[in-house]
Amino acid sequence: MTLLDTADEEYTANRATMLARLAEVNAAHTIAIDGGGAKYVERHRKRGKLLARERIELLLDPDTPFLELSPLAAWGSDYPVGASLVTGIGVVEGVECLITASDPTVRGGASNPWTLKKALRANEIAFANRLPVISLVESGGADLPSQKEIFIPGGALFRDLTRLSAAGIPTIAVVFGNSTAGGAYIPGMSDHVIMVKDRSKVFLGGPPLVKMATGEESDDESLGGADMHARVSGLADYYALDEPDALRTARRVVSRLNWRKQGPAPRASVEPPMHDEDELLGIVPGDLRTPFDPREVITRVVDGSRFDEFKPLYGPSLATGWAEVHGYPVGILANAQGVLFSAESQKAAQFIQLANQRDIPLLFLHNTTGYMVGKEYEQAGIIKHGAMMINAVANSKVPHLSVLMGASYGAGHYGMCGRAFDPRFLFAWPSAKSAVMGPAQLAGVLSIVARQSAAAKGMPYDDGADAALRAMVEQQIESESLPMFLSGRLYDDGVIDPRDTRTVLGLCLSAVHGAPVEGARGGFGVFRM
Repeated sequence: MTLLDTADEEYTANRATMLARLAEVNAAHTIAIDGGGAKYVERHRKRGKLLARERIELLLDPDTPFLELSPLAAWGSDYPVGASLVTGIGVVEGVECLITASDPTVRGGASNPWTLKKALRANEIAFANRLPVISLVESGGADLPSQKEIFIPGGALFRDLTRLSAAGIPTIAVVFGNSTAGGAYIPGMSDHVIMVKDRSKVFLGGPPLVKMATGEESDDESLGGADMHARVSGLADYYALDEPDALRTARRVVSRLNWRKQGPAPRASVEPPMHDEDELLGIVPGDLRTPFDPREVITRVVDGSRFDEFKPLYGPSLATGWAEVHGYPVGILANAQGVLFSAESQKAAQFIQLANQRDIPLLFLHNTTGYMVGKEYEQAGIIKHGAMMINAVANSKVPHLSVLMGASYGAGHYGMCGRAFDPRFLFAWPSAKSAVMGPAQLAGVLSIVARQSAAAKGMPYDDGADAALRAMVEQQIESESLPMFLSGRLYDDGVIDPRDTRTVLGLCLSAVHGAPVEGARGGFGVFRM
């Protein structure tokens, strides 16, 4: 059932606002796809090499999707958008794999601090969901001017590779060019290594460093070429004649992994939603202070538009219930009116426990300004009830997926499984905002505190300066709560088109079922009653 009127002026305005924000996101994506720019792309092509995304396309099974992760990493920083690395999930020989590909058109594929964060997030996803890892390597190692931010935490990359292998999760490295210094440990610590004739160069120190350190004269090929590693050191398990041959070899390696998912399979027959996904563009208002019904989102995302609501009359500002997405069962928690009260918090805690008893993944659809404040609500126990919901989320063991549709403020962000609570995947719509509180509220709090401080000191208060301060703070908090800013810092896994929500969730649910799907049987912290 839907009450959405697509001819309504409000719907039309919401759609226009969403499309404008999508255009901004798409422009940022284009910058990431362009890599180092036309000059360096052309230089790379003249060397007879494929671009990072072309390598991924040849690796994947034909006509299968690629769920790119963190494409806006480093947005708003001093480093290139995308962080010189492409990461995502795709299907190779019928096996869902976590794929990373260096972008050598961006400073030779050198790693900056955001490259590291993006790579570590990819490894985290691979480990949690038991996804084989394929690294398409062509990198000069650390971007030396920023080494102080890379060297110490960067060791986690090598730790992750060996822990993945120890957990029985295959790791495959395909080396297309330089894999130098710390980068040499990517093939060095992978289960399977493929190198390309006359292209791959893997060494701890290149000829200049060897000359400086030992005085020895050497050349790239004898020091770390593919032929040497295939015939002498044994580091190369497979010797490819060119890049397409290396990618064919990688596909053959995957085909021999004998890999099986450990989670249950989806329902064989899947019904699409009854309502058009295009209508998702006009549901969220441009002004997030205006409420909207998340059920209008749910009915355009879930199989057959069927949503069996749990406790619909109790705690109505949080909708909870059961559905399926691409044949996978999910429990959904969706903010209906923004504010979370005691009833909503207790309802959420019970629902999360039920999902854990039934081994059903949870989907959190965010549009919350946080838990309710005020004397009446404090006396009624909002702190302990909000803590009950957060306790349930923190100790839940089933996979969690989060989508930020609108506001995601304060502790409500935590209760709805924000980034700090380790959802398997977290995506945002271009309409989303997330911060400790709304910009106007935060600026107002600072103003009140400053006014009280002046009064306590017996000093006059400058109302003109106060207005300027409030305006500055509001502008700062507004810019820092926008999805591209947050995505640039990897606080989500990507900003997605609302029309792609069902597809993205289906890909994510398929990925999480690579690992066992098991809920907590007890093991929750003390619930304060």
